[in-house]
Amino acid sequence: MTYETGSGKYDRLLARCRSLPPVATAVIHPCEESALAGALEAAALGLIAPICVGPAQRIAEVAAKAEISLGSTPIIDVPHSHAAAEKGVALVREGKAEVLMKGSLHTDELLGAVVARDSGLRTGRRISHVFLMDVPTYHKVLLVTDAAINIAPTLEEKADICQNAIDLAVTLGVERPKVAILAAVETVTSKMPTTVDAAALCKMADRGQIRGAALDGPLAFDNAISKEAARTKGIESEVAGDPDILVAPDLETGNVLAKLLSFLARSDSAGIVLGARVPIILTSRADSVRARIPSCAVAMLAAHARRNPEGLPSRG
Repeated sequence: MTYETGSGKYDRLLARCRSLPPVATAVIHPCEESALAGALEAAALGLIAPICVGPAQRIAEVAAKAEISLGSTPIIDVPHSHAAAEKGVALVREGKAEVLMKGSLHTDELLGAVVARDSGLRTGRRISHVFLMDVPTYHKVLLVTDAAINIAPTLEEKADICQNAIDLAVTLGVERPKVAILAAVETVTSKMPTTVDAAALCKMADRGQIRGAALDGPLAFDNAISKEAARTKGIESEVAGDPDILVAPDLETGNVLAKLLSFLARSDSAGIVLGARVPIILTSRADSVRARIPSCAVAMLAAHARRNPEGLPSRG
């Protein structure tokens, strides 16, 4: 199996990774064909050095049935998915892995091990999920957050969600990301608390509580994504019509938006969790191998950025 490149946006992402060495990645419970194949294909592309953690016999059976060669891929034998999540977190604590990758287990099971108080992977930052969307009708990769973890985030949690996405965008080469804080309307009203949060986030950015980006909001989706719509409403903004990041008011809105872009706009997407000690590749169990490769590329870049905050190293 070989990964077929798609649009130039993801091609550029993969090209950015070619000069970097692969990162050790604990692949948690890869007991389904696309989960296992995605990890091994990412390894073949030089993105990750996988360590499969799960029931060894079951992993071998999946590989044999799918005619996938495990080669010299290390496998750590544990009895079930819960044990796999705990072992994967332990590998990070021991310095043996720099990335976690979700296989065929529930998200809650993996993240439960990550945020456990004795796991050592928590930081002062709230963890959040970012979708990287390659939307055919949009001129650049679009980050959508949070659509998978934080159900109804508070203002302080939204600040962390913003900062996580900003840091990722900078890692991907965006010097000063433009962040649109979404709401149903573009005016601030106490009747819609999300608009008040959006305005507060912008002021937090003005005061340095959120760093490295231009924020604007509240912005309705049309005003955020279309300069013409913004002009019609009399909105003057460097963000409107050109955002790098869309921040949803809650998980339901973000999830609907991401899936709408995927299924109606035929967008490709990659998913990653940030805010823990290491990046976490979080894809759906239904995702194809193709969907997993960009997620691995993003996690690889994030891992190298953590190693070298002054700049990404070369493969040497």
